[in-house]
Amino acid sequence: MIDTPVLERVLAAALRHGGDFAEVFAEDRSTSSALLDDGRVEELASGRERGAGIRVVSGETTGFAHTADLSEPGLLQAAEAASAVARSGSGATVVTAGPLVAPSGTRGPVRGAEATGIGSKADVLGVLRRADEAARGSGDAVTQVQAGCGSSVRRVLVVNSEGLLAEDSQIRTRFSVSCVATGDAGMQTGFESAARTMGFELFDEVSVEELAGLAARRALAKLSARPAPSGELPVVLAGGSGGILFHEACGHGLEADHIVKDASVYVGKVGQQVASPLVTLIDDGTVGSEWGTFGVNDEGRPAGRNVLIDHGVLTDYLWDFLRARKDGRASSGNGRRQSYQHLPMVRMTNTFLLPGEEDPDEVVAQTPQGVYVAKLGGGQVNTTTGDFVFGTTEAYLIENGRITAPLRDANLIGNGPEVLKRIDAVGTDFAMTPGTCGKDGQSVPVGCGQATMRLFGITIGGTAA
Repeated sequence: MIDTPVLERVLAAALRHGGDFAEVFAEDRSTSSALLDDGRVEELASGRERGAGIRVVSGETTGFAHTADLSEPGLLQAAEAASAVARSGSGATVVTAGPLVAPSGTRGPVRGAEATGIGSKADVLGVLRRADEAARGSGDAVTQVQAGCGSSVRRVLVVNSEGLLAEDSQIRTRFSVSCVATGDAGMQTGFESAARTMGFELFDEVSVEELAGLAARRALAKLSARPAPSGELPVVLAGGSGGILFHEACGHGLEADHIVKDASVYVGKVGQQVASPLVTLIDDGTVGSEWGTFGVNDEGRPAGRNVLIDHGVLTDYLWDFLRARKDGRASSGNGRRQSYQHLPMVRMTNTFLLPGEEDPDEVVAQTPQGVYVAKLGGGQVNTTTGDFVFGTTEAYLIENGRITAPLRDANLIGNGPEVLKRIDAVGTDFAMTPGTCGKDGQSVPVGCGQATMRLFGITIGGTAA
């Protein structure tokens, strides 16, 4: 995107008036999307954005500027602006940018290098029409179907005043289908999606008919759903369904920016038992083609595998480059940003609990009474206290060790550290689900995962008397 001599001159300009560190993050992103609503094409769009963000750090102050002008004059202007913000006027040492070299392991692989591309408009619409037909074929009560597909090709280039030069290219494709079923209980909805860091070959790996049928069956099942119970009950989370709970309820609390601000319940607990011995929590940006996978993060560091909790013991936090540098340690590869217009911050990638040894069916069979959650919805968490609330979008009663009646949507209410301690069974059926993580106004793709597991004593916020 930008010639190396130009980048060297921009870094030198960024530090000309003093500073400890300078960085250029350049991005070129192409996107396409299509939406089919009740058989009609409602959206067929494509776009492209490219630009660069320049960060200058001087002491405790960070200056940042971004520009869509990748010419040398445009970059120099942005560098001067970032430098002006960061300048402390206290005689900071001027650091001269040396020759840029790609250290071993920092020039990332092209994610989706063997990809078949993002698919033609005709191919994408064909996929969406297949989903529409499959969903409607699930039952006459299905009255509305919406199917969407989006793809992006993102190239990034990161250079900094420590001599780092790193590149990555990421192709991502996402498919989703939403259904409405209408009956005596009114209108009920069902949703399912698939998303990977790959091109149109996603549809060689997943069946749109199966995904659409699953979304439709969820909506249909809710037509006969009964009110969910309320109170403290055992909860069994289906494999892949509850990863978002652990992403929110404990993952965010392990991000170093919350730790250094003393705004996390996990501050000062490295080396302590914080969860059941059945819990090993991993964050890994290198997992196959999962949604949160990449070669190089948005600070130019290689994606990595980080063990956060090992058999219940807290082992580490997630780190971006600047916070790790200040702490005298290496980055864990978790500096991410939404686009070139944003500063990087500590973010998760693919966060999951390792599977256990229990038969998933036996986990249910050994639960006399409780709630089986087949799919969780959105939620929120207070990282300082660990308290959370999550909605269920598909859940069933467990009676006498059997999954029985479908339940209306309800809330799971609890505390992250307490829930981690209350896991008493973990199955073998590990699965991942894609998601979009929002933090401080920025959104990035992430993966979440776990096997079937039982939590004893979690509060269900249902409406049953």
